[in-house]
Amino acid sequence: MNKDLTTGKPAGVLLRFTLPMLLSVAFQQLYNIADSVIAGKFAGEDALAAVGASYPVTMIFMAVAFGMNIGISVVISQLFGAKDFKEMKTAAYTGFISVAVLGVVLTVVGTVLCEPILRMLGTPENIMEDTTLYLAIYIWGLLFLFIYNISSGVFTSLGDSKTPLWFLIASSVGNIVLDAVFVIIFHWGVGGVAWATFLAQGVASACAFWAVLRRLKSIETKEKPALFSGAMLRRISIVAIPSILQQSFVSVGNLCIQGLVNGFGSSAIAGYSAGVKLNTFATTSLTALNNSVSSFTGQNIGAGKMERVRSGFKAGLVISFAVALVFMGAYVFCGENLLLLFMNSTSAEAIEIGKKFLLIVSLFYLFLALKLAADGVLRGAGAMVYFMITTFLDLILRVVLAFILAHPFGITGIWLSWPFGWIISSTLSLAFYLLGVWDPLKKKA
Repeated sequence: MNKDLTTGKPAGVLLRFTLPMLLSVAFQQLYNIADSVIAGKFAGEDALAAVGASYPVTMIFMAVAFGMNIGISVVISQLFGAKDFKEMKTAAYTGFISVAVLGVVLTVVGTVLCEPILRMLGTPENIMEDTTLYLAIYIWGLLFLFIYNISSGVFTSLGDSKTPLWFLIASSVGNIVLDAVFVIIFHWGVGGVAWATFLAQGVASACAFWAVLRRLKSIETKEKPALFSGAMLRRISIVAIPSILQQSFVSVGNLCIQGLVNGFGSSAIAGYSAGVKLNTFATTSLTALNNSVSSFTGQNIGAGKMERVRSGFKAGLVISFAVALVFMGAYVFCGENLLLLFMNSTSAEAIEIGKKFLLIVSLFYLFLALKLAADGVLRGAGAMVYFMITTFLDLILRVVLAFILAHPFGITGIWLSWPFGWIISSTLSLAFYLLGVWDPLKKKA
């Protein structure tokens, strides 16, 4: 099921490779949204606010998992494209060992700092206990999160976007069923939502890891690959560390914005929680396209086919625009109905806040689509300095403007900071792509 992305018509190859990844995102977001829907509908507005208040903190840990995923994926894609299967296996084994150690360390650190971080953010007292409980259980499952993300990254690097989809479908369905059992039947509240995610993710992680090991074993090599290589870890780290820092700074920025939102009360937190979950559905779908462009770029650079990289960018941009327009239409015309999935009609203030957030950000999804398509090429080529510049610019503008605009415009000012960051950073990402900073042939020249 490994797929060579260096042959065939780029647009068709990329589309077939991307569709399972989009479905994967859909199912992943389905169970993320299910957490909030079941919490809001069956445990109340405060429960929804508690899940939402913990979300920016969980994204810090996701940043580490995602950063490692990027580092390992880029290296494996390039080695697979170059047909260096021995080193490719070493990269995968080294990555798994590294994230296992990292997962244990962060579990300990996260458990100790969980409540202090929430208090630093000004989490309201009426949701503090539930928020702390949800976050603590989430942190205990970090090792599962890391292993699953690396497993998924290895599969997509080998050109196989279908296998991770099957694991996500099973995990999503299991998570939703457990949510219903723990919250609706057992009345465990926020704790039930957290344990459902913990168990579903744990099983998916173990199955995905087993499947990756079998897949790697099926690829024949003349020599036995090393289980761990310091040199390979350094190569992975060159891409992973900037990615982790980039994702972490984004998460810290989200924490700052969450802190601002917290100051407007639990109804604002609930509205933002529902709105940001829907927004995340759109952004992660576009990020999945970004990941497919990265894998496509990595394999073709490894094979020395630069013109295919350009064709892949154009095809990826067209697909990204199509996806962005679908989400834009859904949130502009059906935003209130979608928010009612999370809350009862009695939560009028929270619904109005979430509706305005969705309207403002969704109108600018085309700029985000452009940025992520260009970033996919930069990241797949390992041009991490340029990738980080565009992302940090987006983050800095968004956070600084959120604080500036919140004073004269209230909570609406916070939402207005998103479009400014996307417009400016997308322009810079496109400029870097057009300048060819990703092309190793231009670097040598």
